[in-house]
Amino acid sequence: MNSTKHIAVAIIFSIVIVIAGTFGYMLIEGWDLLDSLYMTVITYSTVGYSEVNEISKLGRLYTVVLIFLGVGFFLYVAGAIIQFMVEGQIRTVFGRRKLDKKINRLNNHYIVCGYGRIGRVLCKTVRRSPIDLVVIEGNEKLVPAMDHDNILYLCGDATEEDLLLKAGIQRARGLVAALGTDADNVFLVLTARQVAPKLFITARASGKDAKKKLRAAGADIVESPYEMGAARMAQRIMRPTVTTFLDLAFGSSRTDIQMEEIPVHPDSSLNSVMLKDSGIRQNYNLIIIAIKKPDGDMQFNPSFETQITPGDTMVAVGERENLQQLEKILNPK
Repeated sequence: MNSTKHIAVAIIFSIVIVIAGTFGYMLIEGWDLLDSLYMTVITYSTVGYSEVNEISKLGRLYTVVLIFLGVGFFLYVAGAIIQFMVEGQIRTVFGRRKLDKKINRLNNHYIVCGYGRIGRVLCKTVRRSPIDLVVIEGNEKLVPAMDHDNILYLCGDATEEDLLLKAGIQRARGLVAALGTDADNVFLVLTARQVAPKLFITARASGKDAKKKLRAAGADIVESPYEMGAARMAQRIMRPTVTTFLDLAFGSSRTDIQMEEIPVHPDSSLNSVMLKDSGIRQNYNLIIIAIKKPDGDMQFNPSFETQITPGDTMVAVGERENLQQLEKILNPK
């Protein structure tokens, strides 16, 4: 029974006892309504004032019953309060331990620092892919939102080294600095880079000056949501068809067209095979629009004679299921 039901039961029980006690004294002793109500209240509440009138033996027995009911009522209320407090604490403790165990088991995950407007949308988008996330958020008011979104999280200052270690920064694939201010993000990047020198760090910036500071602090990629939003609006004006295609390719509502990047593992069966002989187009109905080489060179619209080599990253367009099949071939695990 939850706390609301406990309160409702207590109120109903109290009203019923007062009404029954009042009418009981009226019937047994023949008192008026006010004297009967007064006697019921002082007896039920176990206050212990003297009787308002002379009371018969039957009335005394009735009073004893009311006293036991009053004591039972207060014990019930006290028990309900203690139960609510204890269950709430136990639920909180066990819930936190469960989250900590899940976080401790993570490997090659991403840490998102900040669950505000940017962080929440980012997490929602990333979770469409099979990528593990841990959020660090200092505002406890956002805990209900994180619980509702069923996301792993830690509460506290993301710039603290101990909290980053608890989030598994040394096992993580990357970190996203999406705190509210540029100063906090700069300090976070400095701390994260010191703890995990090889960690891939993406940071949020409010402008150009902040971008320079974040890059100097050690961020690999720095993005400004405001600049990106303005540029996207401009593209919709200048190239509406292109932006519509990109919305389809990166969206999750449709499965008829998706865009994905797939790394080529050394154990792939397509290593050293030319695109024309790979069967990617024939077997999976996919289009390879670019290949990123290990040295960072990007080959757009690669020739059909281009060889697939380990370390390449294939950028393909097609149906989600076909992309997943190709990933099994290029990146067997």
